[in-house]
Amino acid sequence: MNQSRRALTLLGLAAASTLVLAGCAASAGADDGRLQVVASTNVYGQIASEIGGDAVDVTSIVSSASQDPHSFEPSARDQLIVSKADLVIENGGGYDAFVDGLIDASGTEAPVITAAELSPEWPEDADEDHDDHAEEGHEDHAHVEGFNEHVWYDVDTMRAVAQEIADELADLDPDHASQFSANAKAFGADLDGLDAALADIAAAHDGEQVFMTEPVPGYLIEDAGLVNVTPEAFSEAVEEEQDVAPATLLEALNLIRGGGVSVLITNTQTGGAETALVVDAAGEHGIPTIAFSETLPKGETYVSWMQANIEALSAALA
Repeated sequence: MNQSRRALTLLGLAAASTLVLAGCAASAGADDGRLQVVASTNVYGQIASEIGGDAVDVTSIVSSASQDPHSFEPSARDQLIVSKADLVIENGGGYDAFVDGLIDASGTEAPVITAAELSPEWPEDADEDHDDHAEEGHEDHAHVEGFNEHVWYDVDTMRAVAQEIADELADLDPDHASQFSANAKAFGADLDGLDAALADIAAAHDGEQVFMTEPVPGYLIEDAGLVNVTPEAFSEAVEEEQDVAPATLLEALNLIRGGGVSVLITNTQTGGAETALVVDAAGEHGIPTIAFSETLPKGETYVSWMQANIEALSAALA
């Protein structure tokens, strides 16, 4: 989104929020004594629900596989929901920048948990780099160079996020602090199971090569002991919905045809001609293809979703 378009969007939100206030007030935030938690995506929304239990009401702004957080256009209703939040949870790292716009436009003073900043890989100079990009007029995406912002595929980061949610909720509602702490502990135990499953893959397939059309599951692949050989220019172009340069596409196809790649991983929510070409090439050379998503599939919890992804990866490698 360019600067003028973003400015118009925020102005439109501010104006439209007055019109929807009366009609949406009752449904935007329940007046039932529960804490109102707003999450950028249903991934963080489900985790917040698991930690908060019946003491919270959670709203996930992006909850459908048809919505892309990178380019999501928030509504006046979204602004109203954020304005009523007791706690806001975002991914950060440039992934869901629309949340920052909603926070600014709504004037909320609710605490904000930014998952990316809890990642062990978060660069110490990231805030400085973000400011430099903002001065250059690139704050719309605000990606941190060299950092994979898809941190929900990192079990360690999600463990830290869950604990941060429990701590923030305890500050807001001390009467339920022990409940939040117990739920976070139980969630952490479930994550230990994911770690064990990834360790099993690493023990059997350490060092095997993987081709990912996008960097979305990068942390999961690394924790499984696998090596991503995708040309960076290829995955960047696909993620940004740009054409892949012919030389880069040829490099990618040669990797697929070379016999060293054990599995091809695609994104269920994006694709294009170049992705189709590498998928076809993988099929021709007997390389299994699996697809991961960016948002939580309907009916899944975070843990069941990640477990299914790990099982799919293990089966493809086998």
